[in-house]
This record gives sequence, structure tokens and C-alpha cells, in this order.
Amino acid sequence: MSAASAESRARRGAHRPVARPVRLSRQALHDLPATVMVGMIRVYQVVVSPMTGPTCKYYPSCSHYAVTAIRTHGALRGTGLALWRILRCNPWSLGGVDDVPPARPRANRSEQRAAADHETPDAHAHQH
Repeated sequence: MSAASAESRARRGAHRPVARPVRLSRQALHDLPATVMVGMIRVYQVVVSPMTGPTCKYYPSCSHYAVTAIRTHGALRGTGLALWRILRCNPWSLGGVDDVPPARPRANRSEQRAAADHETPDAHAHQH
């Protein structure tokens, strides 16, 4: 290595710290869609909702219902529940109190595999 190349590297900042990529945990990646959706709903609540005034027939409001549903059931099922709620909010509905249903108990994957392993082989036999 020549002195000139070492000198030019020093001028370019060869000893600067290298930026490392941010590593997200598996749980953070799993929660990311729900977090983004809740953020979008919060923007709606702060920007758009004050301009329309209190118009919801249900309690809690549709946007609060959506946030609760997404936090309780996750992005996919929570969005489905929120969309179903919005479809029910129409001039012909009576309104009232409509809480988010409780989350279903989730079976552990190892429990599901163990249950599948203990099934009898005849249970899946095809009849001709």
C-alpha cells in the first residue's frame, strides 16, 4: 500500500462509522400492518372527523371501533370487522352500542401438530 493511497483514503473519511441496517424483531414485523392502519385511522380522526361533526349512530364511533378491532384481532380480521361495521352504519339501522367481539383463543401451533398426529389413519381414508 502506498502512502498516497493511504493519504487519499484518510481524506475521504475511510474511518467513518458504517451505518448498520435496522433490525426489527419478528413481533415488530408482525405488528407493522396493524400499526400503520391504526395510524391512518388516527389521522382521519384528527383531520377529517372534526369537520363532519358527530354523525355516528353507534357507540363507539366507527373509527374507534376500527382501532379497537385492529388492536384486538390484528390487521386482517380487525379490518374485516371494521368494514362490516361501516356497512351496517346506514340510514336503516337502529344504531346503539356495538362493542368489538372478544378475541378467539388461539391454539398453539405445537398443540395443533400434536392433535393432527394423534388422528387415526382411517379418518382420512377415501371411500370408493
